[in-house]
Amino acid sequence: MEVIQGIPVIGILVGLVVYLSEVVLLNGPIIVALAAPLALGAMCGVMNERSGVVNIGIEGMMLTSAFVGWFVASSVAQAFPAEPHPFFGATPALVAGLIGALLAGMTLSAVHAWLSISVRADQIISGTIINIAAVGITGYINLLLTQSSPPTAGKFQNFRPPSELNDIPVLGDLLRAVLAQGPITMSAIVLAILLQIWLFRSRWGLRTRAVGEHPKAAETVGISVIALRYRNVIIGGVFAGLAGAWFTLDFGNSFQSGMTNGRGFIALAALIFGRWHPLGAYGAALLFAYASSLGIAIRTSPPAGSLGDILTSIPPQVFSALPYIVTIVVLAGVVGRSIPPASVGRPYEKEAST
Repeated sequence: MEVIQGIPVIGILVGLVVYLSEVVLLNGPIIVALAAPLALGAMCGVMNERSGVVNIGIEGMMLTSAFVGWFVASSVAQAFPAEPHPFFGATPALVAGLIGALLAGMTLSAVHAWLSISVRADQIISGTIINIAAVGITGYINLLLTQSSPPTAGKFQNFRPPSELNDIPVLGDLLRAVLAQGPITMSAIVLAILLQIWLFRSRWGLRTRAVGEHPKAAETVGISVIALRYRNVIIGGVFAGLAGAWFTLDFGNSFQSGMTNGRGFIALAALIFGRWHPLGAYGAALLFAYASSLGIAIRTSPPAGSLGDILTSIPPQVFSALPYIVTIVVLAGVVGRSIPPASVGRPYEKEAST
């Protein structure tokens, strides 16, 4: 390997491949953490689009949930200060903030469901309205609140796996990457597995897929298309709420205007790349998170030799843009090959009884 790496160009390429594989082990916990909001946002999209409703308002739902979660947690912490519990460092304020974030996500999802299902408005326009309103309202209120410097409620603490896991070759690093996380990050993994099972191995999943593929046929066998779409879109808001809470209660402990920074749209890309499967979307989220962590790895632990000199000479803005570049490349190669549910985006009108 050293002989190959000594050959110009070929050696640099081989070294790059080796370094990219090492980043997975070195930055495993960061990759899993950064994948959580993308995966949760994608699962919100799964709940919506498998039911036949397009939702590009995930970005706004995440941003609003992040703000509400932080605001509620800060307010409760100021009124009822308490010591962190050994279980993930939970406090009444953090639990209240998490509940507030979930309710915010569900509320905006209910608005989107009403506009898309009952009003039968253009679903793209409905999602766009949510995104624009979320950026404007949260940014304005945050500007007002920062003038009074509200206290922070802190954040959930990461789980500490047993030290014996670190002694297991390779597997120990992977287990540590999954387990050394906060509760919301860990829940993303569990929820992806459960949603995959429910969607393809349960009666509810069969009905959901039927409504998304052929709602008129589903109605003829007694399925209430309108009720099922409402239910699934609103439940999808739970995933968007968790994704928003991740920003201010799990990974960070404060709110900044526009802090979701387009991750809701990357979540939609993960949804498409994962072919509307929860586990596929989670795998795509890991890919995009890996692209985000690469810049961090190069800044903190660059490779030695000529390869390190080349990578560190690249402006950091390039690595900051890398997740979005990967998103564009992935979508350019996948769009047209991934087939969405047949009736997604089409408003449904219940057949009149005669």
